[in-house]
Amino acid sequence: MIAIDLGSNTMRVVQFDCQTGAFVAEHEKIVRTADGLAQSGKINAQAIQRVIEALQEAKQVICFGDNRIRAVATEALRQANNRDEVLQVIRQATGIAFEIISGEEEAKLTLNAVQNRLNLLGIDTQKGFLLVDIGGGSTELIFQFFDHAISQSFPVGIVTVAQSYHSLEAIEHALPALIEPMRLFCDNVYLEFGNVSLFVATAGTPTTVAAIKLGQSYITYDASKVNGTVLDADELDYYLAKILEMPFEQREMAVGVGRGDLIASGILIFKNLFEVARAKRCIVIDDGLPEGVALGMCRE
Repeated sequence: MIAIDLGSNTMRVVQFDCQTGAFVAEHEKIVRTADGLAQSGKINAQAIQRVIEALQEAKQVICFGDNRIRAVATEALRQANNRDEVLQVIRQATGIAFEIISGEEEAKLTLNAVQNRLNLLGIDTQKGFLLVDIGGGSTELIFQFFDHAISQSFPVGIVTVAQSYHSLEAIEHALPALIEPMRLFCDNVYLEFGNVSLFVATAGTPTTVAAIKLGQSYITYDASKVNGTVLDADELDYYLAKILEMPFEQREMAVGVGRGDLIASGILIFKNLFEVARAKRCIVIDDGLPEGVALGMCRE
């Protein structure tokens, strides 16, 4: 099974062996799908070309062969006025047919992947947890209780926020209002169902901070070590300052080419989410939407 996740900033491809239950190959490429989307409402031609090139590159790294493929697109394509044209061009150039999934389905699939990884790590989730998935164009908040899940998608992401404001100071000033709907959602869930015991985070910002904490760079990134890493809320200011103090070339090596401003924006969002979650520490999980898509195909 091959699952492809076209996000607002990154495209991820994973190959999963249903018989062994193992992920046997993966490929990731920064494509900046949502570049300029906040201003124009469209996916631009340069972004489309980057996606096409990333898919062609993925086919050289992973043998697609007779594998069943499911390719999903998320918030950037949900927002784009030219979404149909974009998907048609990509399909004609690569043969890959993407489907745009809802925020609710995105949350469900991501939750399945994270729950699977938490189980593999032996982390007890019986008392429930809150999962935050901080994407490029949206953030999903997902409560998992013993017998049910509650989720909501919010159009606040690291790419759209970074491109809507001209400085970190402006982002920091704007975030309380942007985060308020998330706070109200969480407060209502806590009021009705009670608190949860774990705060869990996935996607590029939490995993990048966890990797830096472990002494990894974008090139040496090791998901097996990042999975289960604990971050304290108080550490985020330290790692944000560390990233900003790095010379440009060192920063590019640490967080990935063209990701410096996005990760900085993401850390500010992440800081606010600690407050929304009423948490002081967080467990970071690398697995996300593509892993959830692959697991879902196997279960079918």
